[in-house]
Amino acid sequence: MTHDTRPTFATLVHAAADALKAHRDDVNRLNVFPVPDGDTGTNMSLTMDAVVAEIDRAPADSGLGEICHAVTHGSLMGARGNSGVILSQILRGLCEVLGHAQTVDTAVVCEALERAVTVSFQAVRRPVEGTMLTVLKDAAAAARPAAQGGADIPGVLEAVVDEAYASVRRTPDLLPVLRENGVVDAGGYGLAILMDGFASVLAGTGIRSFDVTISPGNAAGDLAVAPADDWNDQEYLYCTEFLLFGDTIDKDAVEDFVASQGGSELVVGGQGAFKVHVHTDDPASVLAYATGLGEVGEVHVNNMRRQTAARAEGLAAEARTPAMKPLGFVAVAAGEGLIEILTSLGVDAVVSGGQTMNPSTAELLAAIDAVPAEAVIVLPNNRNIIMAAQQTVGLAGKPVAVVGTTAVPQAFAAMLAADRDASLEANVVAMTAAASAVRTGEVTTAIKDSTGKVGRIRAGQVIGIADHEIEAVGSDLAEVSQSLLDVIAGDAEILTLLAGQDLSDADFDVLTARLSASHPDLEVETHRGGQPLYPLIMAVE
Repeated sequence: MTHDTRPTFATLVHAAADALKAHRDDVNRLNVFPVPDGDTGTNMSLTMDAVVAEIDRAPADSGLGEICHAVTHGSLMGARGNSGVILSQILRGLCEVLGHAQTVDTAVVCEALERAVTVSFQAVRRPVEGTMLTVLKDAAAAARPAAQGGADIPGVLEAVVDEAYASVRRTPDLLPVLRENGVVDAGGYGLAILMDGFASVLAGTGIRSFDVTISPGNAAGDLAVAPADDWNDQEYLYCTEFLLFGDTIDKDAVEDFVASQGGSELVVGGQGAFKVHVHTDDPASVLAYATGLGEVGEVHVNNMRRQTAARAEGLAAEARTPAMKPLGFVAVAAGEGLIEILTSLGVDAVVSGGQTMNPSTAELLAAIDAVPAEAVIVLPNNRNIIMAAQQTVGLAGKPVAVVGTTAVPQAFAAMLAADRDASLEANVVAMTAAASAVRTGEVTTAIKDSTGKVGRIRAGQVIGIADHEIEAVGSDLAEVSQSLLDVIAGDAEILTLLAGQDLSDADFDVLTARLSASHPDLEVETHRGGQPLYPLIMAVE
């Protein structure tokens, strides 16, 4: 029996993504796999968000081939974390078969699932039993017997989903860390949910409930998988992932280099576009190598130790069942010191980002959803992020408002003006007024030749920026900082100085002394902001 999926394939993919998003937190709670590069449910769901966005950009009359191309491209470009990259390869394998099929029948479905197994296993140098790869392998193996038994496409998919959940149930018998923590594999569970979401809409049923309590069992399948002896990547500190573009890139050479730099390495893609994922202690070396080969984009470097600690604290807080508060706050910042200050002022979640790494609307939505509050105020802290923040209004499952801060010091003032007992609307008014009273200056280095208000600017010179206008330029950090302060000081009473990650304590002390002496009427506060690219941020009010 044949079943033409061309008119409905995009809808089915949407349904699978929606099912995973609805169960994202359930998947996250299982995330004890010893590769702590973010929560599995979130990473897989964000990957599917990218797929859905790519599908939605396709013409309304797109056929199955065009939709499959959108799925493949969207998942590669938007893959997040180890689980998201592997998921992108599963989708790629499926679409390599479905996208070229003239008519989709059960034989094509079986072939597509088998191709997904092949492609995803090829992407992982050291596959580990008891993970989402095992679940995929077992589920795909259930398709052909069902088809040979006379089942139609919904029947074949039902058998696949049945086996996916059964395989998830067996994962603790294959991976000791799961058994020790009393849970099933998070990635495998997320994959089963995706399959269930896809199949349930096709069959006209609902997503089944699943009890993750462990029961005895044995994994089946004849695909050899390496032992998990060396899969503990806790020795590496940073989860590093990025897109690499270049027509002459040798994928094998990239894989060899990345493998020499750390663990949990994945290099996937082709035809000039690759997704690279690795756990390493030296992200800079990996990125330097990549930029020597081609163009790099969508760079994400996460400290896994801090992620793990934050997640542990989050689970502990969840276990205490905190009461939902009326108002929460999400801010965007880069730099350990800035994050600590924002948190101390009452910001609930800080999304990593800034001038050169603008977070997506999906990342902001994830942070908003994670805040245990009935309503949330977002502080974007950069002009380029305001639009993405505003897009969360109406998309989040709770009321959201944006206070349009363009720099982190404005967020400090806004948080000091916040009143958690007041309404969302009243807080927006008060916080906006407080932020607008802060004048900010930023000192950085010009990356290319230019001209501006100050005249000729050459790459490598120090520049001082106020209100997005270059107000000072020179070769000396202290001189440019002095000139910039002279521009923004006005009749201010307080000067706040935030040292960047590349400014030493000794140089910061000297610079502070100079600026204080030049403006003795200002009360000076200093902090280690730790922000990249900007050795000094100053604010007056």
